[in-house]
Amino acid sequence: MIERSMQRPFGTLVRRPLLVVLAALAPSVAGAQGIPSRPITLAGGRVTLGGDVTVAVSSNDDDPAWFNYTGYEHNALRLLRLGAAADVRLAPQVSILAQLVSENRDGPRIHALYVRVRPWTNRAFDLQVGRIPPTFGAFARHSYATGTDNPVIGYPLAYQYLTSLRADAVPATADDLLANRAEGWRPSFPIGSRVAATGVPLVTAFEWDTGIQGRMAWRTIEFSAALTTGTLSEPRVRDNNGGKQIAGRLAWRPGPGLVAGVSGARGEYIADAVTSLLPMATSRSAFVQRAWGLDLEYSRGHFLARGEGVVSEWRLPVIGTPPLHGTLQAWSISAEGRYAFWPGAFAAGRYDYLGFNRIRGTATTLAWDAPVARVEVGGGYYVQRNVVGKLTYQHNWREAGVRRLGIWSAQVQYWF
Repeated sequence: MIERSMQRPFGTLVRRPLLVVLAALAPSVAGAQGIPSRPITLAGGRVTLGGDVTVAVSSNDDDPAWFNYTGYEHNALRLLRLGAAADVRLAPQVSILAQLVSENRDGPRIHALYVRVRPWTNRAFDLQVGRIPPTFGAFARHSYATGTDNPVIGYPLAYQYLTSLRADAVPATADDLLANRAEGWRPSFPIGSRVAATGVPLVTAFEWDTGIQGRMAWRTIEFSAALTTGTLSEPRVRDNNGGKQIAGRLAWRPGPGLVAGVSGARGEYIADAVTSLLPMATSRSAFVQRAWGLDLEYSRGHFLARGEGVVSEWRLPVIGTPPLHGTLQAWSISAEGRYAFWPGAFAAGRYDYLGFNRIRGTATTLAWDAPVARVEVGGGYYVQRNVVGKLTYQHNWREAGVRRLGIWSAQVQYWF
């Protein structure tokens, strides 16, 4: 819970591990061979091991992550992240891939665990089954887990910012929803679970879903599709409503450095524990999350630019007065860029906006959650190919709650 996170001394969570990481990296900076710089291979190349360490600190020790809180109840700008990955090749066409992640000294969790099968060695096609990589959008498909492909330190609003919606509790009226504007870190509704919990983002970047995924490529076209247990905003291992999500992405690479993609997804998101409490029998298939995405990337020489738009909508039950008619919509746009102006050194920035459609309450008509805008600018330096340090300034604007917040952040990352 956020109260627990607020009580943890920041220095004991991050500053001491930062010193440990810097001390571990010192031999590498000096040119020694004390730490791995590439994945470790074993058993004649059949086993490949990798790992990553990320330490981020920020200027706001007393800020309980009003704008950077994640579904795992951590501040994305004050984070100690440890990751370990393995790729075990059982046969020429069959592999098992796994990744364990620990954040801020929490116990390790399984981030990825799936079997990859490539039926034909001469065709760009594979099937993946288990806790699989994301299908929707562009952000989570890059190497953001280790941060190696993230120009700045923060995450795009569509993939990190918590709305006031929950899958295990729903509002009875429009007034219930409006009362929780800008309260994504602890929304509370009268129907469903009364346990304090976080809301959901449009698409989460911190957890992978469970299911089956197919991927193929032909000339300049790439296509992937998946059938999973959870939804974009709440991936799951265990099913909580008997529903499934269908997601797909089509990408086009017309020339070097240019990629354009379009994505879509649909899945039931409200838990059976909630639908069983509704005043009349209602099919769970009526309460779905739908999402559409558009992304574009262009790179040339020392320059990289990306843009992405996400639109998501959720259907809620119509119960009390004033009622929640139709669907709740949220949309996000982000644009980011990076320019290498010196060997190993780069400047970077990202702009984000997250908006919501308006609903009518008893006394007023407002966006169902508070719109947010964010700018993050800064730069970094690669000490070596797998060690990078970053420094950024992030400024957030919001219509409700904490309305403005500026944060300086520093980050050190190491991976192999």
